[in-house]
Amino acid sequence: MHLEQNSRAEESLFYILAAFGGLVTVIGLAAALYMEHSGHVVTGMNNQVVWGIPHVFAIFLIVAASGVLNVASIGSVFGKTIYKARAPLSGLLALAMLAAGLAVIMLDLGRADRLIVAMTHFNPTSVFGWNVILYPGFFAIVGIYLWTLMDRKMNPYYKPAGFAAFIWRLLLTTGTGSIFGFLVARQAYQSAMLAPMFIIMSFAWGLAVFMIAQKAMFAWNDVPLHPQIRARMKNLFGTFIAAVFYFVMVYHLTNIYFAKQTAFEQFILLTGGIYPLLFWGGYVFLGTLMPLLLIYLPSLNRIRGSVMIAAALVIVGAFCLLFVFIIGGQVFPLDIFPGMQVSSSFYDGKIDSYTPSLPEILLGLGGFGIAFTATTIGVRVLKFMPEDDIVKLQSAGHMLD
Repeated sequence: MHLEQNSRAEESLFYILAAFGGLVTVIGLAAALYMEHSGHVVTGMNNQVVWGIPHVFAIFLIVAASGVLNVASIGSVFGKTIYKARAPLSGLLALAMLAAGLAVIMLDLGRADRLIVAMTHFNPTSVFGWNVILYPGFFAIVGIYLWTLMDRKMNPYYKPAGFAAFIWRLLLTTGTGSIFGFLVARQAYQSAMLAPMFIIMSFAWGLAVFMIAQKAMFAWNDVPLHPQIRARMKNLFGTFIAAVFYFVMVYHLTNIYFAKQTAFEQFILLTGGIYPLLFWGGYVFLGTLMPLLLIYLPSLNRIRGSVMIAAALVIVGAFCLLFVFIIGGQVFPLDIFPGMQVSSSFYDGKIDSYTPSLPEILLGLGGFGIAFTATTIGVRVLKFMPEDDIVKLQSAGHMLD
């Protein structure tokens, strides 16, 4: 009787979660339709700021989708047993988040049907053209990888499939970072640092998303996470957070070194109003220092839920960093004629402004709705729950390797 009641409660919770995710998705689609019908005049975007808050959501989802697959790669490529048990959930999250991120980008561009042109007329000189191959390839390879993990007949092939997925996810994140790195029409971008920086950001952001999803699944099924597994993942998470901070600092120090970038760095770090506030307060303090303290400070990491708070703060910091990088990089004018003062009826040489509109925010949240709904249904339909044989792991010494 008790088991039957628990089963009914879990089923009810599933339908509530699926309905919630579906509602958020529908609202996002309605916002996209409203912007498509009314035009970009109803958004905060203009001729200078052409990538708004939906792109912040989309880039986070795409980068984190690549990074969340790193959990599976640690198990399949590097042979860490505790991560192998988490590979199916890792693959599901990767597919759901990439689909969500691409959906937001396509709907934000205004003419999603034009994607057919990019697919049928490949341009090898365009980074965007490369991504037309990288994104579908990611879906195919991760799908095959999940097949090898969940079908006993295909189990002998899981290592080659895992290695292929690991290499492809590195290529995909490199391609995403290169979209900005190869873009010469914005003062903030065009840096070789961006490709490796995006890769390490994917590690941290993907692991943050995975840890929150894993915690939710374990709580849903009333299963505790073993303290040693929590400790291992927590320490790896802290390493990734610190690595992202290192790359971000090197990126800005490199820009400061070049005289042509000094004005932009002063704007983004000191005088730019909301942008320095989001960078120092949102990313550095909330998204980096606070998570590191929650992870490594003994008096804080013993607090119940401290790792989940750290993961949530890292995601908040990621959005702050992307907003500063994507939006701040567009509002600052491009220095086309160094040493000259430029002015025209098109506001050349002037710092622009951008305020996200409600439809833009709803579209971005709709992307999260897509990922949430797909993950909820996938977890319910198939077996994605990580199952740890603690006795076997401890006897084999895997907790200490």
